Amino acid sequence: MPGVDQILSAIAQQGADELRLVSDETPIVLAAGVQRRFTMASTPDATLRQLLGELLNAERQQELEAARRVEFEHHPKNLGRFAVTLLLDSERRLQATFRRGERGAAPPVEVVARVVAPPVEPRAAATTTPSASLGIDPRLVELCAEAVHARASDIHVADGEPTFFRVDGRLERVSEARDGVRSYLRLDAAAQARAESGASLDFGVELESRQRLRISVYRTGAGLAAAIRLLPRLAPTLEELNLPLPLDDLSEIPHGLVLLCGATGSGKSTTLAALCRRALERRSIVLLTLEDPVEFVLPSANRSLARQRQIGRDVTDFAAGLRDALRADPDVIMVGELRDTDTMRLALTAAETGHLVLASLHSGSAAGCIERMIDAYPPEQRHSIRTQLADALRAVVVQKLLPRARGGGRVPALEVLRVTHAVANVVREGRTQQIGTLLQGGRREGMLSLERCLADYVHAGIVSEDVVRAAANDRDSLATYLTK
Repeated sequence: MPGVDQILSAIAQQGADELRLVSDETPIVLAAGVQRRFTMASTPDATLRQLLGELLNAERQQELEAARRVEFEHHPKNLGRFAVTLLLDSERRLQATFRRGERGAAPPVEVVARVVAPPVEPRAAATTTPSASLGIDPRLVELCAEAVHARASDIHVADGEPTFFRVDGRLERVSEARDGVRSYLRLDAAAQARAESGASLDFGVELESRQRLRISVYRTGAGLAAAIRLLPRLAPTLEELNLPLPLDDLSEIPHGLVLLCGATGSGKSTTLAALCRRALERRSIVLLTLEDPVEFVLPSANRSLARQRQIGRDVTDFAAGLRDALRADPDVIMVGELRDTDTMRLALTAAETGHLVLASLHSGSAAGCIERMIDAYPPEQRHSIRTQLADALRAVVVQKLLPRARGGGRVPALEVLRVTHAVANVVREGRTQQIGTLLQGGRREGMLSLERCLADYVHAGIVSEDVVRAAANDRDSLATYLTK
C-alpha cells in the first residue's frame, strides 16, 4: 500500500475530495474547491516519491519523463476511486493530484521540452493587421530551442544589439552577435511599412514543432526590435500554475465579472487561460475568447465549445468583438485586455446579462484595479459605474511572479479579493481605501492579501525577504506578517 493512502484516508474523514502534493511544498487539501486546514510538513522530492510508492512505478516514471503528464485511476481500500494526475512542471518538479470520485480526466497538456529546427518553413498566424504577414527564419527556430533549454520565458532581439533571454525574470545576454530583427523574422512589404512608420505589430506563431510564440515587433531609435514570448501550445491546468490559493471556483461562477490583474509578464494571461480550460472541462458551455493575439489553444471538450477570436484577424477590436459576442450565445467570455472605456462598459453589460466575463487589466492591487476602471469614465458617470461594478464584480485577482530563493524558476504571488456584501458596499460608496482592511480579514471567505502571501513564501523559505519587500504594496503590513 503506498504511503499516500494514509493521507487520502485522513482527508476523506474530513470530507475533503482533493489532495495536491508538490515537491518541496506543503500539501494542499480541498473540499469542493475550497482549501481545508491540513497540517503536514513539506514533501521533498524523495519523500513524495516514497509516498507514491508503486503508483510511480518504472513504467509510469518513463512515461512521465517522456510526456511530462500521466493520468490514471487509483482505488485505495475502502476509499473509493481517485483520479490521479502526475506531472512534471516547467521546473521539472514532481506534482501529484488526487481527486476523489472523478469520472474521466482532463485532456493531457502538450509540453514542449525542446524545439527541433524543421527543414521547412513554419506556419505563422495572421497579425493584428490582416494585410501584414510574417515569416520565420530557421535561425529563430534554433534560437527558440536554446531558449527552451535555458528555461527562458522571452527572447529579445534588436537591430545592432546583442540577443538576450529572460530567465526567472532576469535578462541574460546569450549572444554578442548583432544580427537584428530581419535575421530572424521575415516581414512582408506591408508589415515592413507599418513597422517603419512607428506602428507596433503583434503576431501569434506556431512552429512545425508545435511550439507557440507571441511576437511583438516595434520601432526604436536604433531600428527594429522584437520581444518573443515562448508559450506551450495548450493552455495549462490550474494545478500546473502552483498557485498559493485555489481559484477553481472562479470558473464555476454562473455570471458576473472576474478580473485578473498584474504587470506585463506577470502571468495573468496564463492564469486566464487556465481558468478557461477548467470551465470547459467542468461545465457545459460555449466559451468565446477575444485575444490579441491568440496565445494558447483551448480545445473544445465533450460537453463544451471553445470559440477563439483574434483581434485584427477575426474581429476589428475588443469592443466590436464584445458586441458580436452578445449575439453568439456564449456562457463565458474571455477578454484578453480591457483597454478602453467602451470595452469596459460592454464587459460590464455582458456580466450583468447572464454571462461570466473573465478579463485582464493592468494594475498592481485589487483596490487600484477597481479605481482604474472607475477613473476611465467621465466624472459625471462614475457614481453609476460604481453601482454597476458593485453589482457585477465577483472577484479580483492580482498576480506577480517572483524568483525562487534557491533558484530554479519563479512562483506566483497572489492578491485575491472576493466581492462579499461588505466589499460591494465600499465599491458602491467609493471607499476603496478600505479594501486592504477587508482583504486582511477575509481569509475565511477565500481572500488573500498580497502581503500575507509574500510573508507565507518567506516563512516557507520559497522567496527571499529582499524580493518580497520590493514586491509588496504595503510594507508596513508586510512587516507585521513577517513577525508573526
